[in-house]
Amino acid sequence: MAGVLLVTAAMVTATSLAQTVPVPKPAPKGRDGAQSGGGGPAVTGATQTPPTPVIPDPRRNVPSSIFQTFDANQKAQAAKVSAYLSSLQTLVGNFVQVGPDGSKTQGDFYIQKPGKVRFEYDAPSPIDIVADGSSLVVRDRKLATQDVYPLSQTPLRFLLSDRIDLMKDTNVVNVSADDVFVSVTIEEKQALVGTSRLLLMFGAKDGQLKQWTVTDPQGYDTTIAVYNLDSSKKLDPGMFKIDFTNYGPSPG
Repeated sequence: MAGVLLVTAAMVTATSLAQTVPVPKPAPKGRDGAQSGGGGPAVTGATQTPPTPVIPDPRRNVPSSIFQTFDANQKAQAAKVSAYLSSLQTLVGNFVQVGPDGSKTQGDFYIQKPGKVRFEYDAPSPIDIVADGSSLVVRDRKLATQDVYPLSQTPLRFLLSDRIDLMKDTNVVNVSADDVFVSVTIEEKQALVGTSRLLLMFGAKDGQLKQWTVTDPQGYDTTIAVYNLDSSKKLDPGMFKIDFTNYGPSPG
């Protein structure tokens, strides 16, 4: 957990994924209907098998000029993506994460806009990630510690914004489309930590979010592919409450 962008990009470090999880009791599961008030899946139908994340070419060269120009088709694609992201208020699903070292983990995620998200990693990982609208924590349940960061300094804020116009609200450096994906790359430059990038990928046919890749200032990629998406669930607000009582700051 070396830095804000590295933590939120990688979500967890590879070394923290090989431990058992004795506590605490799991958060409510929004997709099973037991503690949610929505109907059936609004985005996808039948349960899907975990996808194979598309790993970007590490040798790729993305334009970094803030004066990058886009043609009418690229602007239209970005507008379509912006409208889709703005239309979502809740989103629940499963995820597959591939870390910079190639390690693969899975779990469930829950989004409630604006600003709230919860990632629950499957055992043996002891990690949860929770954002309450202003802060984001990376929590280790086994060690009962957590690292706290301002949500405004993490790439996740773009996915969690209530409304967003990518071309106006972010520094978009690339928009591309093929038969499978529409891809939008956002670049951020911060004086203290360096330059990071967020690559968002959406289905060319259904327009739905498929995956994202965060490149940290050191050039390491972490990719998260999402599936079994459901935008109809009403989530328990308690899922996004940050526990400062039972979890202390990370030592060191």
